[in-house]
Formats: sequence, C-alpha cells, structure tokens
Amino acid sequence: MNTRSFVQVAALLLFSSFRLSAAPEPEKFFPVMPWNYVPDDKAVVQKIKDCGFTVAGFVAPDTLKTIHAAGLKGIVQDPRIYNYDWTKVDPNTARSNVVAAVTPLAKNPAVYGFYLRDEPPATYFPGLKSVASVVHELAPDKWAYINLFPNYAENWQLGASSYEEYLEKFVETCHPAQLSYDHYGLMDDGSLREGYWRNLEQMRVASKKHNIPFWNIVLSVAHFNYREPTFADLRFEVYSSLASGARGLAYFTYFAPQVGNYRGAPIDQFGNPTPTWNWMQNVNLQIQKLAPTLLDLTSDDVYHFGSVPNGCHAASTNSLVANIGPDFAVGDFTHTNGTRYVMLVNKNVSKSAVGSPEFRKAPKALKIVSPYSGTLIPFEGEQVWIAPGAGALLKLE
Repeated sequence: MNTRSFVQVAALLLFSSFRLSAAPEPEKFFPVMPWNYVPDDKAVVQKIKDCGFTVAGFVAPDTLKTIHAAGLKGIVQDPRIYNYDWTKVDPNTARSNVVAAVTPLAKNPAVYGFYLRDEPPATYFPGLKSVASVVHELAPDKWAYINLFPNYAENWQLGASSYEEYLEKFVETCHPAQLSYDHYGLMDDGSLREGYWRNLEQMRVASKKHNIPFWNIVLSVAHFNYREPTFADLRFEVYSSLASGARGLAYFTYFAPQVGNYRGAPIDQFGNPTPTWNWMQNVNLQIQKLAPTLLDLTSDDVYHFGSVPNGCHAASTNSLVANIGPDFAVGDFTHTNGTRYVMLVNKNVSKSAVGSPEFRKAPKALKIVSPYSGTLIPFEGEQVWIAPGAGALLKLE
C-alpha cells in the first residue's frame, strides 16, 4: 500500500469511527393515539400528525404506507387476527391465520401493534392468548392490542369477582406486552366519576408488579351522560395519567360518530375541526416535550392533598412532598440516573393554583421541565402558577 492509499484508508477509518461515535441515540417514543379507525387519506392522516399524535390509530394494512410517510405508527386491524368467537378459538386455525397476517408486516416500522379485542371479559382470555402468543412470537417488538374494561364495569362484565382479579387473570393468561384500559370520568353534572383515581392506581400497581407499561384511554367527546370536554378537562386527564406513571395515552374519540348525542370531538360529523382539536393539539405537544424525561422515570408513588379519593392515599412519611395545599395530586418518580422528580397536578378544572410544595427534605434547587421546550428551567416566579387541570414536572437537585 502506498503512502497516499494508507492516508486515505486511515482517514476513512477515522471518519467512520467519528460517525459511529457521534451517531444520535434513537428517538424516545411516547405513544399518543386517537381511538379511531383511520382512512387511507393523506390529508386526514397529516391532520392527525399535526394534532400531536404519534400513533395514527387503527389502520388497514394498505394504510401503513400513508401513515409511515407522515411519520406515524399504527395498530393494524385485520380480521384474521381479531375476528373470532373468543370462547371457541381453535389454536391451529388461529396460528395459520396469524402467520399469514403478521409475517409480511412483522418488521414494518409503521406497525405499532395488531388489534385483537376491546373490553373482553375474563372468559375470553384463553382464546385471546392463542392469538396474542403467535403475534408476539412472530413480531416480538409489536403489541397484540387488547384494551381492558374500566373499574366501573360490573363483575358479570369482567367475568371476575373483582377488578384486581380481572387484571391478574389477564396478565397471567395473556402475558401482554402492555396494559391498556379506558375510563371516562367527565360527567355532565360537572363531577369526576367516582373511581377515576382509583382506576389509575389499580393500573399503576399492576404495571409495577408485572413490569408492564400501561395506557389510559380518556374522554374527548361528549355522549350519553358525559360532558363536552374543556381545555382544562383534557389537561386534567393527561396530567393525572402521567403523574400515575402512564406510558401511553389514547382519546375516545377523534372523529365524532354520526349517531346519538355525540358532540365536541376534535373533528365533527362534517369533518371540520372544533375548538377541541386545538386544545388537544396543545396538550399532545406538551406530552411530546415532556416525553424524553418521562420515559426515563419510574413511578414510586401517587398521593393526594385535601380530599383523598377512594382507593388512594394521602402523603406518607416516605412521600417527597409533605404539603402543598388542597386540590393537588403528586406523583413521585426516580430517574434512571437516580435523581428524583415529582409531578404536581392541579385537580381543580376551574381554578389555577400556586404550586409551592413543602418537601420533607428540601432540595438544593427545584427546576421544572418546560412543557413547551422540554428544557429545565428554575421553578420560581410565574412558573409556580399551575393552570386548571394542568401539571408540573419538577426535578429535585
């Protein structure tokens, strides 16, 4: 090798080494999804992307190219995966169907998961296992999507003697990659449904026990005896979930159904955006700014000041925050690097509140993760004012 060739090779190796060492880490992904079937329409998909979503929703296999081009993922709906009498699933037939449906998509980057079932009773779990196990075998990094009942479902609906038993049976039988449930707590008399916070705590406990992340599906459309969500309502649903350690969120629903008394969805029955769309976009963008930090946090505890919801508890001697005043919930977290964080949630959806926590051990400094930039800034001055339903993610230094 002559000198010139040697220099060229050395330079190439140095450049390659630099590129390898300087390569950015993969972007941290926080799933936020509209609970809807999404058409193969570029304009509709782009609108979903613009609203701050990272998962488009439920899609046909042919729509994957469209959502991928928009920078989104999707949960595939294919009758070969979801169309069963779940009490009578033949494992051989299920395997044949799932292999045909999943194999071509197992490595598709636009696939977040495959839809199996919404709100199954426990009697369906063995049948669901027959399909879910094959999905996870063929596509181990994809989710066999099963969404569970909320805790206000009756025991006859759950097929269990309690909600906790229902959750345990599901995990033990189906071995899910993630947990998901829905809870619509915004009632049209202005109240929050009894059991909302308890359901979050039940899912948080199951998530920690089994080391499985959980999603909360929250309300974004008025119907039945649920109210039209306000900007503050959306903030409350999101921040209460994040403070409880949720690692995925979905909204029911994005497109208003053309039946009954559905109203106030982000997209109305004529395909037009409503004020809810703008509110939802703002909240979703906040989630994405907080996500890089949230994804490195482990939930340690959630506790309440003032009125304590049933199934929850007040601050204890182990709580990071000793006092903050009424109408607050606090989530304690530990970062992967060992530092501690708290998320303060203003539970009042009509009044702002000053978040001035008293800590059991005063930190040297207190910073907030800005929901608008994702950067750490001092938690002082006007930063301590927390909007109705909003939250503040604080780092203790």
